[in-house]
Formats: sequence, C-alpha cells, structure tokens
Amino acid sequence: GIHKTVASLHLQSWRNEMMDEINRINQVLPNTDERRKTAAVQQWMELVTRRLNRYKAEHKALLKEATTLLELALWKANLDDNEGGLIHKEGVRITRGRRKRARKESCITSGASIVIKNVLPFLQFE
Repeated sequence: GIHKTVASLHLQSWRNEMMDEINRINQVLPNTDERRKTAAVQQWMELVTRRLNRYKAEHKALLKEATTLLELALWKANLDDNEGGLIHKEGVRITRGRRKRARKESCITSGASIVIKNVLPFLQFE
C-alpha cells in the first residue's frame, strides 16, 4: 500500500513530508462540515497522489544518475585493471587507435550491465 511506497522513498525528508500529509486528514476531518467531508477527502487524496508522483519522478531521476555513476565507476575500474596489460611489452609502440579500441572493448566488457541489472531492482519502487 501507500505506506510501503512511502517507506521506499529515497530521502528521509520526503518520507516525513508524506507521512505528515497522510496523517493530516485525521486533523482536518473532525473539524470539517459533514457536507464538505467528501470534497475534503478527494482534495487530500489528489494532493497526496500529486506529491507522491513528484517524489517518484525525482527518485527515478536520482536513480538514473546513480546508475550512470555506477557504470562509469565499473568501467574505470576495469580500465585501471586492464590498461597495464596493454602497455607491458617493452619496445612495442602502442598507437592511439589501439589504446582507443582497448578502452572501447573495456567499456563493453566491464560487466556494468550485469551489475546494474542485479542492483537496480533493490533501488526501484515496488
């Protein structure tokens, strides 16, 4: 339900704000005229839904950025591990083209797609 979704929000401030908003209806309804209660609940539900959708969109943007950073970090680690093997032959000149191809191959074989595929489900909303 909504409490599980709120609990999975990225920032504590978002979770607190959503819980305050969810609980706000309990303070509003007792003081609301009987004829206005339905409208008050509908307005409250729209506000909660809008705010939750905004936080989900922000969460998705942060997740995309984190995924990109993870991919770059894995690529760099792979480059650091593999670049030594490219240069070790004494007296052999390494061309820019060969180095560029090796970097591109390192990006493809960095394993980032596998790691991200297995990490991402833990960071997304259910």
